[in-house]
Amino acid sequence: MTDIEDRITNLISDAIKQELAQSNDINAPFLNIEDYTSKTGKRFRMTRVQRDAGLTREQAFQQFMEGMMEKS
Repeated sequence: MTDIEDRITNLISDAIKQELAQSNDINAPFLNIEDYTSKTGKRFRMTRVQRDAGLTREQAFQQFMEGMMEKS
C-alpha cells in the first residue's frame, strides 16, 4: 500500500517540479532543499512532528513551502 502512495507522491512531486521549472513567474522563494541551502546558507531541518509522522525530507520541505506561501 505504501509503495503505491510513494509512487503517487513522487509522480505529483515530479510534475510540480517540471511545471515550476517551465514557469517564469515563480512566487516560491526556494525551488527545492538544495536551493534553500544555497540561498540561506542554512540546512533545512525537519521538525519533530514531521519526523514522527514519517515524512520524507522532500515532503517536509513541501509542507514548509506551503506554510510560507500561506503566510504571504
